[in-house]
Amino acid sequence: MRLTSLDVFRGMTMATMILVNMASLGDTYPWLDHAPWHGYTIADLVFPFFLYIIGVAMAFSLAKYTNKNASITKHVYWQIVRRSAILFGLGLILNNLFWNYNLIEPKIFPDLAHLRIMGVLQRIGVAFFLSSITILTLSEKKLWTLAGTILIGYWLVLNFVPALDNADGVFTQFGNFGSYIDRLIITPAHLHKGSKSMSDPEGLFSTIPAIVNILFGYLTGAWLKRQSVASRTSLNLLMFGLAALVIGLVWNSFFPINKKMWTSSFVLVTTGWGLISLAACYELVDVRKYIKWFKPFEIMGLNAIFIYVASIVFIKLLMVNQIGTGEKAKSIYELLNNQLFGWSGTLNSGVLFAIATVLLWFGVSYLMYRQRWFVKI
Repeated sequence: MRLTSLDVFRGMTMATMILVNMASLGDTYPWLDHAPWHGYTIADLVFPFFLYIIGVAMAFSLAKYTNKNASITKHVYWQIVRRSAILFGLGLILNNLFWNYNLIEPKIFPDLAHLRIMGVLQRIGVAFFLSSITILTLSEKKLWTLAGTILIGYWLVLNFVPALDNADGVFTQFGNFGSYIDRLIITPAHLHKGSKSMSDPEGLFSTIPAIVNILFGYLTGAWLKRQSVASRTSLNLLMFGLAALVIGLVWNSFFPINKKMWTSSFVLVTTGWGLISLAACYELVDVRKYIKWFKPFEIMGLNAIFIYVASIVFIKLLMVNQIGTGEKAKSIYELLNNQLFGWSGTLNSGVLFAIATVLLWFGVSYLMYRQRWFVKI
């Protein structure tokens, strides 16, 4: 069984990711940029949506093992390790491209002394590995218990255990316990440069609650498999989503919603929006069969990993490489943005460039779809 609505949801998330990534390269509207610290915007929903979608897909890809219809062999675990390692490795490559690569003086070998270890794909790889092993080992009831334990335990640790080398406060960027663990284990030289090498938005400790996003996605998918394709199912998804959203917002009053710390309230709020978004896609695509309306998103969703990596490389090459020399030199992005959309103003030009880029990747996705090229790992 394959949920077309899930491919559509994945494609919409990809399109949103490209939109916010491009729009945030310069001055942009606040709702298209990440929240500075506490709170969240549309941009902050993208990453947890990816994790949630991975979880839903796992309910179908691992069904024969979780239903005990097939034995779990060494090959199954090898595939999990292989996929996790590829994701982690791709993330390391993208990290190196950002800081070192340009077309004029390309550096083939990474600066290992300052290479950032963690990142988006690295977190996905680690979370995928741990959640896969957990799903293959525990029953659904125990998965619910584990998810709740992680969220409550994470809140207790961050609330009562401060960083041992910083007294800014338990919910501050450098004073939270997660940033201390990152400085201790990963070391400052390998942390995110934009955080003054003192913390990492995709650090090790904050990856633990991110696993719950995948577990909630898996539990959603496992529940969906037992339901009939009907509006009642969509309505139940919507109600579950609203419940998670309300609980997360209530928890926010004493455990702030924060993407960089990946707080428990953030997990619930993003899962709530994930459920609501999936409910809409499920109703329109699987129930009412408005498939043609959403075909571009489905096509993009079928090659998500390729589009993700290629779009990030595209952004980095636009930003790192310059046209001209001296003080008048501008990045390729600045030059194109000014030439094509400068007439619309500083804020609007970035948005228009981002929309144009989304359309570009829709085109690439369509060409790959026509050729039946599907990149899987």
